[in-house]
Amino acid sequence: MTLKLAIVGGGSTYTPELIDGFARLRDSLPIGELVLIDPATERLELIAGLARRIFAKQGHSAKISTTTSVADGVRDAHAVLLQLRIGGQAARAEDESWPLECGCVGQETTGAGGLAKALRTVPVVLDIADQIRRVSPDAWIVDFTNPVGIVTRALQTAGHKAVGLCNVAIHLQRNFARHLGVDPELIRLDHVGLNHLTWERGVRLLDHPGADTGREVLPELLAGFGHEIADDLGLPVSLIRHLGVIPSYYLRYFYQHDTVVEELKAKGSRASEVAAIEQELLALYADPALDTKPDLLEKRGGAFYSEAAVQLIAALLGTGGGSVQVVNTRNDGVLPFLPDDAVIEVPAWVDAAGVCPLPQQRVEHLYRGLIAHTTDYEYLALDAALKGGRGRVFDALLAHPLVGQLELAEQLTDRLIAHNRDHLSWA
Repeated sequence: MTLKLAIVGGGSTYTPELIDGFARLRDSLPIGELVLIDPATERLELIAGLARRIFAKQGHSAKISTTTSVADGVRDAHAVLLQLRIGGQAARAEDESWPLECGCVGQETTGAGGLAKALRTVPVVLDIADQIRRVSPDAWIVDFTNPVGIVTRALQTAGHKAVGLCNVAIHLQRNFARHLGVDPELIRLDHVGLNHLTWERGVRLLDHPGADTGREVLPELLAGFGHEIADDLGLPVSLIRHLGVIPSYYLRYFYQHDTVVEELKAKGSRASEVAAIEQELLALYADPALDTKPDLLEKRGGAFYSEAAVQLIAALLGTGGGSVQVVNTRNDGVLPFLPDDAVIEVPAWVDAAGVCPLPQQRVEHLYRGLIAHTTDYEYLALDAALKGGRGRVFDALLAHPLVGQLELAEQLTDRLIAHNRDHLSWA
């Protein structure tokens, strides 16, 4: 069996990371055709040229084609990956700046900036998903587009066959394996929460890959590598040792909000740094002699994205066997304090039958309160993205754990709408 895959947003500088993974891991994901879809034709052809050279160097025989038409590109696809940035790096730069004017974190997936990205993104993603359903109704949609939790819930609520994917968990898994000097496939995470709002409550060293048995090594990691882990997360080692769990990097926006705001004001926009990296990458990609993923791509972000994507798609399409993977999927009672249709990020059993989140131990009050609070914000954010209106944007901001004040929500609402008017049909 050979597969047809499509990448919507195939002109992204991320794409060679995926291509590298597809080439290296072709035994578990036998791709016969790969279609890159993007309206930016010049970038698209540049990425496609490098993709063909990477495949050729590694002896991969798949056909790589390009198109600007979603309907044409996804026709008869077995799986479609979504990696979109509506508004590009310019919109990201604004998401990271105007919240700071109000004393709030400026970030593309968290806080007011994250809401802005959701409002720009959800209508576009749903239109793409409708096109996929018309020509490839059985295709899986794998969403890597941020904010992943909100976008995945939008897709699932509309009845699409969709699952969300983030690289935070696999990045932590790889780091923990490196600290312990073991194969990453031997590390299984007790990972719980929402996209970009998660905690590792346990880290098991399995007896062998795929085993259900193993020993808990989280205390060992905190004792022996606490400082290194804390540095990676940007959080104090005293906090993670006190908690006895490992929060995701994004928890620093909640646990150290005011400190992060001052840091962001001092060092400037991450968007400008990424934009500069992208220009360097595009210059490298244009070199006809380049036939490998350049080292610079690691600075762009998305580390281990390709491994996570290959594992997930191979399991869903039945070419790699079933496995436990951390994904964004429907709650369905796994976290009983959330609605069934909430999208959570937890380990799940993934195979050709679909995605089944694994049972979770009772979530501690210290984490469940923030999870529930943020879930309610995400419901309001999706409502605003689907229906529009200043009042709905204000409600979402007033409900956000990082906002929650009348005057602040008013200011942020006005700025959000002003900076995103071109992307909001109702504004």
